[in-house]
Amino acid sequence: MNINRKAIELLEENQYDESLKLFKEAVEITRDVQSLNNLAWIYCYEEYDDTKALPLLDEAINTNPNSHFPYNLAGEIYCRQEKWESAKDILEKAISVQSSKTAYNNLAVANYHLGNIEDASKYFLLASEPSDFAFYSHVKCLIELGNSGEAKRKLDTFSENDDEFVGEVDVADLYVELSCYEEAIKWFEKGWNSYWKQPNWIARYIYSLLKINNPTRSQELLNEAINVKIEEIKDAHEEECDEDWTESDKQAHIKELLNEKKGYEQMFEKVSSGYVPAMEFDTSIQTACYLFGCIRHNHPEY
Repeated sequence: MNINRKAIELLEENQYDESLKLFKEAVEITRDVQSLNNLAWIYCYEEYDDTKALPLLDEAINTNPNSHFPYNLAGEIYCRQEKWESAKDILEKAISVQSSKTAYNNLAVANYHLGNIEDASKYFLLASEPSDFAFYSHVKCLIELGNSGEAKRKLDTFSENDDEFVGEVDVADLYVELSCYEEAIKWFEKGWNSYWKQPNWIARYIYSLLKINNPTRSQELLNEAINVKIEEIKDAHEEECDEDWTESDKQAHIKELLNEKKGYEQMFEKVSSGYVPAMEFDTSIQTACYLFGCIRHNHPEY
């Protein structure tokens, strides 16, 4: 049995120290694409140390490998480091070697942060499955590009029955961006009992209700949110402190809860007075297994 396979078997058996030793030994014996890439992957996903992984990947990539693994992994790291131009360049190379939804998604993320919204929209679509976050991000890009009609048609296809459904409140958020308040309210209502109550999206729900002139429902929801916060504050006061949850931590948490309660108490008047709550949106980097010879994912060796 070769060193790489034995290292992977030990990793599968949760014998991490022994596995890491063999991955390092493989690099010492032969600094080839497989040994460099696999040790880099271990540094990323077991040691959480991208800085150790990147030089190994650079060395592997300098040999112009015919596998997308080292390119994709380097692209992930550059995205985590927010080095968007470097991420874009390496992920374009990855796709030229072999395309994958993960690489398309991360290339879309890089382009989005570089302000290349049209390219981001294109790559998010290539990365997407029905109703998932990549498709959601594609629709968000369409809205930013001013393609409201196409964005609305695609958003109308979202279904909570799809395997990778992004979530009710998230769908509602995009309907608010499109000024489709009836549709937004429908989705906010679906998510009301399952989502964690947070001021930002509740403000957008209230905003939508006031846009269709339904102040009564707005007040009902805010009263419910305030009562939930009162219970949380009560529980926080009763929570015991220990070495992991100090009195200072407790008081800071209570202060945060009180601020949120105050925000709900003032929300109706604030939104009625013309405040438009902004949508919170952030991209999501995708990860994958890039271990040559991985038994679990049936990857061949390089």
